[in-house]
Amino acid sequence: MTVAAEHGGASRPGAGGEASPEKLLAPVLSAFWDQPESWTLETYRRHEGYEGLRKALAMPPDDVIAYVKDSGLRGRGGAGFPTGMKWQFIPQGDGKPHYLVVNADESEPGTCKDIPLLFANPHSLIEGIVIACHAIRSRHAFIYLRGEVVPVLRRLHEAVREAYAAGFLGKNILGSGLDLDVIVHAGAGAYICGEETALLDSLEGRRGQPRLRPPFPAVAGLYACPTVVNNVESIASVPAILHKGKDWFRSMGSEKSPGFTLYSLSGHVARPGQYEAPLGITLRQLLDMSGGMRRGHRLKFWTPGGSSTPMFTDEHLDVPLDYEGVGAAGSMLGTKALQCFDETTCVVRAVTRWTEFYAHESCGKCTPCREGTYWLVQLLRDIEAGKGQPADLDKIDDIADNINGKSFCALGDGAASPIFSSLKYFREEYEQHLTGKGCPFDPAKSTLWGDNDAHLGVNA
Repeated sequence: MTVAAEHGGASRPGAGGEASPEKLLAPVLSAFWDQPESWTLETYRRHEGYEGLRKALAMPPDDVIAYVKDSGLRGRGGAGFPTGMKWQFIPQGDGKPHYLVVNADESEPGTCKDIPLLFANPHSLIEGIVIACHAIRSRHAFIYLRGEVVPVLRRLHEAVREAYAAGFLGKNILGSGLDLDVIVHAGAGAYICGEETALLDSLEGRRGQPRLRPPFPAVAGLYACPTVVNNVESIASVPAILHKGKDWFRSMGSEKSPGFTLYSLSGHVARPGQYEAPLGITLRQLLDMSGGMRRGHRLKFWTPGGSSTPMFTDEHLDVPLDYEGVGAAGSMLGTKALQCFDETTCVVRAVTRWTEFYAHESCGKCTPCREGTYWLVQLLRDIEAGKGQPADLDKIDDIADNINGKSFCALGDGAASPIFSSLKYFREEYEQHLTGKGCPFDPAKSTLWGDNDAHLGVNA
């Protein structure tokens, strides 16, 4: 995977001037991914690593929470909830141990930002963990990593070992009196464990299924104690905020969505990869940097935040990629997984593959998701093969409506999103499958057929 990071200053997307497209990038987390042994403590410290921690440890915990809150950092795991506010929810003086859990179970089809970050720069996460634990008065932190990524697991274990040896973890960290232990836990590969309460159940040794809320994790999370669950990128962004300042962070992005973030560009683009830029950049600008769509082809549809977010078309190229802009256009920023598909792609096939994934990964706890995703797959397969009936289009729309907002967790909502949005923008293509008795697209011209379905993110 290509890492596109131009070392230099960043400007606000859409700002005036003649700056090259690359100047819109803001390499922070990815600033030295391309350097030899970027994952080591030595390399990290050469790039001002653990300087933010020193500043944080000199501050009272409540002041650290207020500082992160004032920076405007929002969770990078998909929901965009303010990070400092999430820390603030932890009750103080309750006599219970507090826990920090880092959600590194990256499983959303098309999402590929946390795993590269951990592979190339794991110490940014470890430094952020220590700062967060100081803020919420925690003495134990857990990193729940997707178990299939064994090379990342090994590298993360080594980074934790280095941090212990250097005194950044363990007893009396940097003479501050803070004691902290970090445990790296490898999950067994269940998409549902990306949901924070299912993750906590899995971490406790139970079957990974969502919990009923309330109580929320901040009150009764891991081992029924106050717990903060944060995404990898959210925590890894904290050290730079402490070191360079909240005003520096707010100088990027928009007023309600400040700062930098990783955009994962994949699919039919010339140069896929991680593009770290201020929030609010547009897909058009990112495509300008990445060489555009593959030669001789045009953009047909794309996802702004992974397969669980409603798809966009080429009409949305100039939508600001921040939480407010994408929301106003009818989708969600999610994990900023920008999957781009050209005109050779069959929308019905893409949506069918995504729905097969959600049906397979449903934990089965609630009826709308368990039964709804199953029947969506059956109907979509028939439509794709030309065996469907005209009434099937209204039927899949109705089933999706009975899943959306009625399932136990957000997996059901994510499964319904591609159905709603594809029918909205490409209903005629569904009808062509019915009237033409099969798919009108030539598989010889598409890279999204047969062995190449990994472009959909399902097997990535």
